[in-house]
Amino acid sequence: MPLDTIIELKNAFIYQDDHLVLSNVNIQINKGDFVYLIGKTGTGKSSILKTLYGALPLKDGEGMIGEFDLANLKRKQIPYLRRSLGIVFQDFELLSDRTVNDNLLFVLKATGWKNKSEMELRMQEVLDKVGMGNKGYKMPHELSGGEQQRVSVARALLNDPSVILADEPTGNLDPYTTEEILNLLFDISKNGRAVLMATHDYVHMKKFSSRIIRCIDNSVISEKAVSENV
Repeated sequence: MPLDTIIELKNAFIYQDDHLVLSNVNIQINKGDFVYLIGKTGTGKSSILKTLYGALPLKDGEGMIGEFDLANLKRKQIPYLRRSLGIVFQDFELLSDRTVNDNLLFVLKATGWKNKSEMELRMQEVLDKVGMGNKGYKMPHELSGGEQQRVSVARALLNDPSVILADEPTGNLDPYTTEEILNLLFDISKNGRAVLMATHDYVHMKKFSSRIIRCIDNSVISEKAVSENV
């Protein structure tokens, strides 16, 4: 894998259980890239993301994400793989019974952080980065959808990942808030992290133009940038 490449799939066949979803997938994403992953529902977008974070095994072909060999990934390696990634979901997936700070603290403890002052400093750093520095005491239900997604992005940044995988992160947001989240994700990629974002939001893709990977007819097509034909 070339030095700047952080995600690579070569001649990969992606399965959901025993059902072949995508054939002969070839993808290369470098550090600092922002890439849209598009396609109709059921064409394999989420399956690609699940393969990259170890929820689906890569049965045929080659795959690397960071230092992890997806084709030979052992079950015991999956938690370490996920700790090296930042994952953002459409429905936020915040723990509803605890504050923003406690949501972040839960992740830090689960990923091996021990020092209380270091954890508090890191939580404040990521909340400040996403514009939520004064909301750590709030419960998720006290936040707007956009604020909850900002917190989920902060959570994804906790362990300083080299890759952010975002699965329809603006799917539940209004247009103005969508632009805020996209600006945030683009800023993250400008700082050297790769961002791979599955989306159906073609209107905002044209406004925030970037390279796209299209899932269509059981295959993947990589294109240089958003076109009028998305």
